[in-house]
Amino acid sequence: MNENLELIELFKRLRVTDVRDGMDWMGYHHYGSVDHRIRPLFRPEESIIGIARTARYVPYEGPVPALPPEKYREWVNMYYNEICNDPWNKDITPGDFICLDVAGIDVGLLGSNNTLHCKKAGAVGFMTNGGGIRDTDECILQKIHVWSYFISQPMDQARIRFIEKDIPVAIGGVAVYPGDVIVADGDGVIAVPRKAARDVAKYAWQEACADKKTRRQLYIDLGMKLDSSVE
Repeated sequence: MNENLELIELFKRLRVTDVRDGMDWMGYHHYGSVDHRIRPLFRPEESIIGIARTARYVPYEGPVPALPPEKYREWVNMYYNEICNDPWNKDITPGDFICLDVAGIDVGLLGSNNTLHCKKAGAVGFMTNGGGIRDTDECILQKIHVWSYFISQPMDQARIRFIEKDIPVAIGGVAVYPGDVIVADGDGVIAVPRKAARDVAKYAWQEACADKKTRRQLYIDLGMKLDSSVE
């Protein structure tokens, strides 16, 4: 097992809140928790855990040429080849969590088609600091896990430009570095610095196990059927 998959395994079944507690134990009280307004497209059945793969985009400065529809396709092809491409898409490895700094732009950089390509390559989730996701009905059917500020209708062209990949990005008030551990669920997203990940996981499990033990007994006292959250 490579190191990335080993780190993912350490955090498997931990909740975002458990990881938040583990970060506190390590002194990261004011770091890691992404802006609470970055929300999941739909609530996952369990935490999504992956390794940050990053890229950065900025607004496209134009101008947009005035073209008749029959010429527009040619310009769009140029745009996707030279301006708004996605070379990070070619580098995905199993367990990657795609973290895209899109400068808050209302643009559907992610959709039902390209996210499936990412999923096929092994991506487990996506996070953006803008819109970045469209075709949401299909994405939900396809179980594409996305956390973003909002949903976007617009396509990429004339709105966004790719700048660089595999660099630190700022998303929701947190610096996310390539290789950081990303944990996301219905409570939001937390980024764990890779250098502290093993210790954070240790104390997150300490807190998670204590919580499960207490809640399990309360389930029994209340005559509630035990479920996976207390086992």
